[in-house]
Amino acid sequence: MPDIAFPFDNSYARELPGFYAPCQPDTVPAPRLLFFNRGLAEELGMVRDGQTDASLAALFSGNALPPGAQPIAQAYAGHQFGQFNPQLGDGRALLIGEVVDRLGRRRDIALKGSGRTPFSRRGDGKAAVGPMLREVLIGEAMQALGIPTTRALAVVATGEPVFRERPLPGAILTRVAASHIRVGTFQYFSAHGTLEQIRQLADYAIARHYPEVEERDDRHLAFLEAVAQRQAALIAQWMHMGFIHGVMNTDNMSIAGETIDFGPCAFMEAYDPRAVFSSIDEMGRYAYQAQPRIARWNLARLAETLLPLIHADEGRAIELATEVIDAFMGHYQQHWLSGLRAKLGLAGLPGQEGPDTALGESWLDLLHAQQVDYTLAWRRLVDAAAGNEAPLRALFPGQPGLDGWLHRWRERWAVEGEAAPAPLNRAEAMGRINPWLIPRNHRVEEALAAASDEGDLAPFEGLLNALARPYEENPELAAYAEPAPQTFMAEFRTFCGT
Repeated sequence: MPDIAFPFDNSYARELPGFYAPCQPDTVPAPRLLFFNRGLAEELGMVRDGQTDASLAALFSGNALPPGAQPIAQAYAGHQFGQFNPQLGDGRALLIGEVVDRLGRRRDIALKGSGRTPFSRRGDGKAAVGPMLREVLIGEAMQALGIPTTRALAVVATGEPVFRERPLPGAILTRVAASHIRVGTFQYFSAHGTLEQIRQLADYAIARHYPEVEERDDRHLAFLEAVAQRQAALIAQWMHMGFIHGVMNTDNMSIAGETIDFGPCAFMEAYDPRAVFSSIDEMGRYAYQAQPRIARWNLARLAETLLPLIHADEGRAIELATEVIDAFMGHYQQHWLSGLRAKLGLAGLPGQEGPDTALGESWLDLLHAQQVDYTLAWRRLVDAAAGNEAPLRALFPGQPGLDGWLHRWRERWAVEGEAAPAPLNRAEAMGRINPWLIPRNHRVEEALAAASDEGDLAPFEGLLNALARPYEENPELAAYAEPAPQTFMAEFRTFCGT
């Protein structure tokens, strides 16, 4: 076999015995490489000399694990749509090891869809081509947009079917993450383990993700604060891009502050704060506008597991943790306002927080009232900042309310005085954070259907290439930037296939 290797250093398996179940991936009959992220492989220090698609397929199917791999299924619990399930765990995923990449970052390498584990319950542990390629498209889009995210390293077709509503071609994803420690990981050991195990897990997570608080006497409270800060920043970024995760269960909230698990997620098109696309979210628990509130709720569940570590006196521990949870929305609002100002091209002057918030909210109200495409509205505002209002006006039939809002926006520029950039500089800065292109839902579905039903990867590869530069307008890629037809969005639903 050609020289295929990762510089493994498996700290989770080494330092946290009893927090996982050792397990081997199933052997698959006919592995075939569908996707390989060469740039990410370089980041990870993966040796590539002499590799072929066949050898990569063998590696990323689990048929030929590299030296140093130590596959384990991690234990975790979770609240799913508000209901606690005390035992979930990696039912079809295996952490095969960790590497320290070329920038000194410790990262997990995990297989998804590699077969049954001790946590599979009644599941088959398998995955299908469509959902695994979906993880590639959404994860790489998030990466290009600048949002912290897990990423796909490879997808391999297994050569065997998986049985869902109908037989589907099977596949295995290789996912890279800062770690796979979740709020649900803490919940599992709070429900089943000992206080010492919770301490072990917390101290491991602190050393790995928040070393700046490691020496503090109140490090476990500081850990909760640090996780809350990262989540506040992450959710604000989701909101600014119109991203709807769709299944914000506590087992899908990463302690590292990355977006993880792209099942029923979608990017909003026509602006609607109540937008929900997930087929199983019948009550709108994880709607677009609910995401900050749900993040706070999930953090409260993390806080509950940490109470014995925060303070020996339970009452005092609850007071301290409550202060952190109550501060979350303030942190979120700060991140949201900062991002809003940047999207509007404002300098963010002290004393203008209230007016700037009102200006942004009135803009969103305008989009909602006229059902304007969220992404294109912001992008055409960039044109307006550069002096060309025509593309923006084309999005507002009849233009009721637009003139008045544009007048207020430009009045706000005048308040900045000498702090205001020149119009073209303002527009250039806005263009770097207001994307032209997102994973349009109809394009994603077309690409996945072609790959799954016809074995045609060309639509997937074309879309993936387009998503790599979301801030650059390219006439040759204009079809990828067009909103989905209203008839498509009226019926569009997403599913937990990943």
